[in-house]
Amino acid sequence: MPHRRGPIVQCTSYIEPQNLTRVSEFFLTGLSDDPELHPLLFGLFLSMYLVTLLGNLLIILAVCSDPHLHTPMYFFLSNLSLADIGFTSTTIPKMIMDIQTQSTGISYMGCLTQMSFFMLFGCLDSLLLAVMAYDRFVAICHPLRYLVIMNPRLCGLLVLTSFFISLLVSQMHNSVVLQLTYFKDVEISHFFCDPSQLLNLACSDTFTNNIVMYFVGAISGFLPISGILFSYYKIVSSILRVPSTGGQHKAFSTCGSHLSVVCLFYGTGLGVYLSSAVSRSPRKGAVASVVYTVVTPMLNPFIYSLRNRDIKRAMWRLFSKTILQHPCHPFGVGW
Repeated sequence: MPHRRGPIVQCTSYIEPQNLTRVSEFFLTGLSDDPELHPLLFGLFLSMYLVTLLGNLLIILAVCSDPHLHTPMYFFLSNLSLADIGFTSTTIPKMIMDIQTQSTGISYMGCLTQMSFFMLFGCLDSLLLAVMAYDRFVAICHPLRYLVIMNPRLCGLLVLTSFFISLLVSQMHNSVVLQLTYFKDVEISHFFCDPSQLLNLACSDTFTNNIVMYFVGAISGFLPISGILFSYYKIVSSILRVPSTGGQHKAFSTCGSHLSVVCLFYGTGLGVYLSSAVSRSPRKGAVASVVYTVVTPMLNPFIYSLRNRDIKRAMWRLFSKTILQHPCHPFGVGW
């Protein structure tokens, strides 16, 4: 994929400002430079994006349309689906458009905007998974007080708090990037404006940047994981005290879908981090990141729908209602 590259400079301990030019545009290398692979990549990612949108929208519609699913667990699930749609829509449409138009350029403000939404929805995904783990903890360890503790006010407050914390993390990251005006290269070895890639290209003191990034990582990664591990420690301890095997299996089954999504989300993220640490090729890191930016949000609806009878029933009711009310259906209102 041909593109024009900007000047490459070397960052030294002291750089005269006039020796560097402010960056107004970056160039994304994408996943492959082979033109023969572009039609395949275009069809693959377009289909995966459409499946992600359809699956998560069906989850949201099923939860909203079925009164039986108006419970805390499904309320959090619908918000997770909404966050997954935003997370995928931040990166994939731009990549699809770049493949189609043979253009890899993205403006400085466009890159900043993409990073901002990427951090927002990525952190929101992580925090919502921690909130859902807390919901399962209350349901299993305090079943008699579940509806009292997980009241609508608290559920709404947990989602709003997660959103505002994610917004804070996103803006903190933006405040660091806005101070970066000089870069040693304008080529980002990724299919989107990856925050770590951009910081590696910056010509500036990295100490402050690292402090902020560690703080961001603690809020968006360490704290949610700690909350999830603590919740499941309490859940497992409570389940093991159940005398009957059937009761243990039933309690574990209520956590199966959430635990699968947690392992998929954090497992793929950890895999990408380890692969980028071992491999010196940024292109391989970009390919590996496809798993948690595209594959994970696409699989979440399938995990919840296949492992959850309530979701399957709600989707079937929604589908049946839509088909039967269609004017062209022989038993619909137009017959």
